[in-house]
Amino acid sequence: MTKIAFIFPGQASQYVGMGREISRTPIGEKLFFQADEILGFPLSSLCFEGPEEELIQTFNTQPAIVTVSAIVTQLLAEKGIKPEMVAGHSLGEYSGLVAAGSLSFLDAVRLVRIRGELMSDATKSVGGGMAAIIGLEPKAVEEICAEASSAGIVQAANYNSPIQTAISGDQAGLEKAIEIAKERGAKRALMLPVSAPFHSSLMDPVAEKFQPELEAAEFKDAELPVIANVTAAPETGADEIRRNLISQVNGPVRWSDTILYMIAQGIDTFIEVGPGKVLTGLLKKTDRSVTCVPVETLESIEGMMERIKD
Repeated sequence: MTKIAFIFPGQASQYVGMGREISRTPIGEKLFFQADEILGFPLSSLCFEGPEEELIQTFNTQPAIVTVSAIVTQLLAEKGIKPEMVAGHSLGEYSGLVAAGSLSFLDAVRLVRIRGELMSDATKSVGGGMAAIIGLEPKAVEEICAEASSAGIVQAANYNSPIQTAISGDQAGLEKAIEIAKERGAKRALMLPVSAPFHSSLMDPVAEKFQPELEAAEFKDAELPVIANVTAAPETGADEIRRNLISQVNGPVRWSDTILYMIAQGIDTFIEVGPGKVLTGLLKKTDRSVTCVPVETLESIEGMMERIKD
């Protein structure tokens, strides 16, 4: 019997044109309309037509990805496809909470818009960025960060796979860590095209400002396990879910551990719900024995249903 988990993408999965096809479904039309209304601008037009330089702005990217992911989730539900558990990469955790019934779609869109605005504002004051270290185990990357911290702030931020870790920090710390990683035999060590040091202590001011927004939002107990980024463990309680989202802003995303936990619970099929195929690629680097199907269009939904037939 197939055992399914939904996984939801975060930033870097967006592209101009995303969501256009599914927006023509009743569900897509409804949710894009609601998102446009609550945000006060045509998010739908930005998704479909760009311009790209606007879509990639953090405060636009976040609600855009959540909206597309929520539409695909409901389209899957219409086909009778529901998960045993869910998880989302960083921003994607909000999409997962919508799927699990813990957070309403409109509250999720509103919160991630605020989250994106605070993160965007932070780039003007804290500086820094992120880099990817590929080909070294997480422990080796942590040791590199500890050594490079003599030059500046740098921390492991996204544990994406057993051989890929993103690090976050100020420019000096990142440059030193990249230098050491190359000396230690990393296959690749390079800066990432992001505008801020996400999931690091440099995001402490963002977490502090975002906390009241999360505390004021209505969260419900989740209807199925949500594997949290910061713990890589199942959470269903509303209060714990809220606390985890606060910690997520300046804490690392334990994605590889999240995937391994779900596999250990018997999940054999992962559906990447929303734009892009980033998480599918990461999963292949973690465990090739399980199935991962990216789903974003009506055609891909039908193709996925063929693949998971018993």
